[in-house]
Amino acid sequence: MNLKDKVVIITGASSGIGEATAKALAREGAGVVLAARRMKRLQTVKEEIEQNGGKVLVVQTDVSSAGQWKCLTDKTIAHFGQIDILINNAGIMPLSFIKNLHVEEWERMIDVNLKGVLFGTAAVLPHMRARGKGHIVNISSTAGRWLFDGGSVYCATKFAVNAFSEGFRQEITASEGIRMTLVEPGVTVTELAQSITDREFIDNNPKLPPMSPLTADDIARAVVYAVIQPEHVNVNEVLVMPARQKI
Repeated sequence: MNLKDKVVIITGASSGIGEATAKALAREGAGVVLAARRMKRLQTVKEEIEQNGGKVLVVQTDVSSAGQWKCLTDKTIAHFGQIDILINNAGIMPLSFIKNLHVEEWERMIDVNLKGVLFGTAAVLPHMRARGKGHIVNISSTAGRWLFDGGSVYCATKFAVNAFSEGFRQEITASEGIRMTLVEPGVTVTELAQSITDREFIDNNPKLPPMSPLTADDIARAVVYAVIQPEHVNVNEVLVMPARQKI
């Protein structure tokens, strides 16, 4: 499917997978809406895309706010006239051991990683249903399949995103054709680990076996693959892992 006339909202677009995905979709001809909290960084990404001929709108957004989601979708429709694809990518990963009770970090992960996906879906779905088409891509993680020490709450949010995505596919995709794709990256080089504050976890976290981790561009290519398929094709799930990652 040609993305030339498509409009895509990408959350967490100021760095990492969101930034790489925005650039990849812009290269495919889509108009991209960059959403994140770091406005200065968003402007830098916007300039880089525009230098290559891309069409960009920047909207500062905290995905944990339903009100800011409404502002994001309203501005997108006012600027581009439509929303074809939503990439729910924003996420945080302040890993910690349960016994250390980093409750505020637990709450923030639930707000961003889970409620951000729910609010985003709720914000775009009426528009997509009215048009009779659309595509939502939820960026989850292998942490939505396998638990690990220190990742209980983070994994819980990703398990929930996986369940919601499959529920959406069964309820909405199967009856109305609004597509849903779940993308689950394995070990990927991003800024996520920089938010970890649990000193015990940092000091005792077992080291990963030697491997070449994924890059943000690897995941961006997976997203592009899913969204360029013909409209009668739904790529339900994409699990992307380093070749040497076991779980």
